[in-house]
Amino acid sequence: MNLFSHLQDEAKQKQGPLASRMRPQTLDEFAGQLHIIGEGTLLRRAIEADHLTSLILHGPPGTGKTTLAEIIANSTHCTFIKAHAVGTGANDIKQIAKEAMERLTLNEVKTILFIDEIHRLNKAQQDVLLPDVEDGGLILIGATTENPSYEVNTALLSRSLVFELQPLSNEDVISILQRALEDKERGLGRFVNKVDEEALHHLAQMSGGDTRHALNALELAVTTTRPNKEGIRHVTLSVAEESIQQKRIRYDKIGNGHYDTISAFIKSMRGSDPDATLYYLAKMLLAGEDPKFIARRILIQAAEDVGLADPRALMVASAAAHAVEYVGMPEARIPLAEAALYLATAPKSNSAYMGINEAMEIVKKEYSAEVPAHLQNHKQDLYKYPHDYDKHYVEQQYLPLEHKNKQLYRPSSMGYEGKLVEHLNWVKGKKG
Repeated sequence: MNLFSHLQDEAKQKQGPLASRMRPQTLDEFAGQLHIIGEGTLLRRAIEADHLTSLILHGPPGTGKTTLAEIIANSTHCTFIKAHAVGTGANDIKQIAKEAMERLTLNEVKTILFIDEIHRLNKAQQDVLLPDVEDGGLILIGATTENPSYEVNTALLSRSLVFELQPLSNEDVISILQRALEDKERGLGRFVNKVDEEALHHLAQMSGGDTRHALNALELAVTTTRPNKEGIRHVTLSVAEESIQQKRIRYDKIGNGHYDTISAFIKSMRGSDPDATLYYLAKMLLAGEDPKFIARRILIQAAEDVGLADPRALMVASAAAHAVEYVGMPEARIPLAEAALYLATAPKSNSAYMGINEAMEIVKKEYSAEVPAHLQNHKQDLYKYPHDYDKHYVEQQYLPLEHKNKQLYRPSSMGYEGKLVEHLNWVKGKKG
């Protein structure tokens, strides 16, 4: 590191944004992500042993991808090079790889190359990395907010360990904010401040797990609040709302607000009210509800309440769930709205839901029910193959004899299921 870059780093630590100044420097300071860096996990052991392989870190903004890379930089004996995909061309990568190989050959020192927003590298640029990553000349750490399965070459993925970082919980974000308020060297501890608990909760909730967003809003709140007569900068809920530019929505994610709103959302779709459906969807999204949770509820609703009245509903819901994974927020609000509206306006049938529940209750209670002999695997000669018969149907017993003539599927007359009723009536007529 030269003198100029050292002075730049010092300036960032003193005058940079709070989120930059409070960036954790060790694993012990790192908040959240215990599933990948908790005590005893593979990644933590690899970092502590300074024995890394190539990694891809992916997750939403502000979850610690770059921070984790910088912690690795502080703890490794390897040469650490940081680059951003924007502005890094194929020739730059070739030069870095060439110098890394020389370093390894002459000095037996490995090189870690961290590429932020690796998904912005095109296929040709990613291909340049392959030979050196494969033979160990470079240890790659790529960070991306996109799903690497879609944005990173399969060959590069196969040579890397992939770790997903999750949005931080409100509790994690609040602990980070409190640490920043107390830290006198890097944080806001040099100010005499008092931040109301509900203000901290609001900043955490509205940040959506993005610590950078929460810290920058906190810094704005504290530094722009005038000290009172006692010299205390008092940050209230209204100041927090103004600093993060979002009003608090009355929605407790672990209490009644959560359960009541998702309940109203589900019942509005079931009740065929598209306007209420959009209202409750918007309320959940603006309150910071996990869009994946909403997508899962829509998927269940498609099968439970629309069902065979419109089998396409499940496909639409599944596509929306995939879109949430693929594009993330805020764009994910659009496929979620499309799927929710499709369900709200679709004909309804709960026959699949009722049928499987009744069938499971029967199976739970019975001691044993034999599969009819002609359906057993080793007695194929007794089985009548329906496609060999007129209109691809032949009468034979499928349910165990104990349940002969039991009806578990009770179709409605709604939508597509109405057509199924016609076919099933024909089948019953053939059984006569």
